[in-house]
Amino acid sequence: MKLFIYHTPELTPTDNLPVCAIAVDVLRATTTMATALNNGAEAVQVFSDLDKLMAESEKWPADKRIRAGERGGAKVDGFDMGNSPFDCTPENIEGKRIFISTTNGTRALQRVETCRIVLTAALINRKAVVQFLLSKQPETIGIVGSGWEGSYSLEDTVCAGAIAHSLLTESGIPATDFAGNDEVFAAIALYLQWQNQLHQLLESASHGQRLLRLGVIEDLKYCAQTDILDVVPIQRELGVLVKNKP
Repeated sequence: MKLFIYHTPELTPTDNLPVCAIAVDVLRATTTMATALNNGAEAVQVFSDLDKLMAESEKWPADKRIRAGERGGAKVDGFDMGNSPFDCTPENIEGKRIFISTTNGTRALQRVETCRIVLTAALINRKAVVQFLLSKQPETIGIVGSGWEGSYSLEDTVCAGAIAHSLLTESGIPATDFAGNDEVFAAIALYLQWQNQLHQLLESASHGQRLLRLGVIEDLKYCAQTDILDVVPIQRELGVLVKNKP
């Protein structure tokens, strides 16, 4: 296995894509997706365009769909929910398809949607994703951070570092063979520096600050937890994520 980390979708090459791509948007899209699938959602279907989301979701019965829209951290008017994992309670989402569009996370997924294996990861399901990778042993892996409107984000890089550190430790591959680019070493270093203060890091990050200004306090605490969900969202068809079944 050789790992590459790309801080934003824009920095991810469009040619020579990895065998397995992992989209990361800790605050909050991939955290919400993992929570939704863990709590019984039938699938999560992602869109970068709100109009396309509305058109596609119209094909589904109203009682079997949830429209989730977020822009700038806030819920889009007229949508059933925004981008909070706390909206994904079993009673709200069980058996339903979530049609979701967010500012950054859905863009990252669409950048790598043609890879052979496409996953999403967050801190809350880090261990499950690592175990999946160790079992499948893909030749090349690319972790794509969502960033914020094209710029770097601390929270996605620390999650990439958490995955990289666990994968490197458990695989036993020499670090120089494992790391496909310098970003891997940098992300691991960030994680090792902050691994015991992840909530503080998320609150210090620019998007964490943006969410705090919106009053989104509990979401940050939830998103900063590690390894609390044993679920791996995996792309079943283009743009559609389901819970991986071992």
